[in-house]
Amino acid sequence: MHKKAVILANGAFPTHEIPLQELKNSKHIVCCDGAINKLEKAKIEPYAIVGDLDSLDAELKLKYHDIVHHFANQDTNDLTKAIHWCKKNSFLDITIVGATGERDDHMIGNVFLLPRYAKIVKVKMLTSYGVFTPIIRSKNFESYTGQQVSIFSPNSDTLISTANLRYALTNQKLEQMWQGTLNESMGDSFRIEFEGDSLIIYQEY
Repeated sequence: MHKKAVILANGAFPTHEIPLQELKNSKHIVCCDGAINKLEKAKIEPYAIVGDLDSLDAELKLKYHDIVHHFANQDTNDLTKAIHWCKKNSFLDITIVGATGERDDHMIGNVFLLPRYAKIVKVKMLTSYGVFTPIIRSKNFESYTGQQVSIFSPNSDTLISTANLRYALTNQKLEQMWQGTLNESMGDSFRIEFEGDSLIIYQEY
């Protein structure tokens, strides 16, 4: 069984109970350095603080000196640094929270990094509205009747088929990002089958 960790990114702090409970119940919170102030306000202890440390003030750097991990590489963002730190330390089941909100460009960038992360760890991203799950192979999803579901295909050549979604796909390409959005589950599960590059599946809570 893989070790689990929760990464807190430096977006909007979670407001929905599901991501909040993930934070409160985790013994291994890996905090992107800019998010530590929000974690402090919530009175939750980090397990590790990871990043380039450009937004960590001197007082907090001193307080958490024994769990701060500095990565100076400016070619990756702090979320990616946190993912690689988790992988290096054998945390292979990752839940990301706080990666959306505040800046829309950061949110889009973070969501579309998920397929890259999925190649090295099991990962999902919880927002205050739902969950993004990257998949690298065909997969069954637990669901409920009426759950809103969207499929994002970064590679427009990927062939996708679905089962138990209201708007079925059969060996179909999603050539525009909007084409797989606003679908709906027809029961307690649905299936996504595909050939090609990774997909990102969104499910509302």
